[in-house]
Amino acid sequence: MFTGFSDDTIQFLLDLRFHNHTSFFHENHDQYVESVQKPFYELIESLSPVALDIDPEMEVRPHKCLSRIHRDTRFSRDKSPYRDHQWFLFRKKGEPRENSVFFYGEFGPGRLDWGMGVWGEGREMMDCFRKKIAANPERIMSIIDGMDLPKRDLALGGRYFKRIEIPDSVPEKLIRWYSARDLYIGKMAPAYELAFSEKLVREMEKDFIVLAPMYRLLNGIREELKDEQ
Repeated sequence: MFTGFSDDTIQFLLDLRFHNHTSFFHENHDQYVESVQKPFYELIESLSPVALDIDPEMEVRPHKCLSRIHRDTRFSRDKSPYRDHQWFLFRKKGEPRENSVFFYGEFGPGRLDWGMGVWGEGREMMDCFRKKIAANPERIMSIIDGMDLPKRDLALGGRYFKRIEIPDSVPEKLIRWYSARDLYIGKMAPAYELAFSEKLVREMEKDFIVLAPMYRLLNGIREELKDEQ
């Protein structure tokens, strides 16, 4: 059961930030497991019931959900081998990460975030999403209004097309959604101290439940595209 991250979690990740090399990590691997990996696994396990309620096919095994601490440096100028934070994803079992629809949580020094989104640009999915907005804006609006994102301090994020033709059928309230290049809905400035308490689980559960209708809509679009292929 998750009872909160600890000062040891922060200390290890800060130490790793300033001693970002393989010898330090290997010498302190047991500390990583105890102070970082273990509480992340506990958080994932505590959130698994609500994830499975949302989608019974969700991958909830901690070692499959948690990001690697090792960075992929092949295409990065920054060759630091390790991250100073980690995240987890809940997505359908067996799905590749690219273009998947997922719930996420992220934690590190000065960093706490969670929400739902689509991994990568997902052009085909977003184009289909746009078609659904244009064809039936009332249905999409009812889903968005039903989530009542401001009440939970959740907000639409991601990148937007600066030049995109907006059909006349799209109301002003849906223009940001229609012009989204990629899409995620995240918590706005959560209280950092939540990370050190079991209260974090309850807050994330509530927001995942609120975001479930959008997850189901986007995942349904993904399934439609798979069937067409």
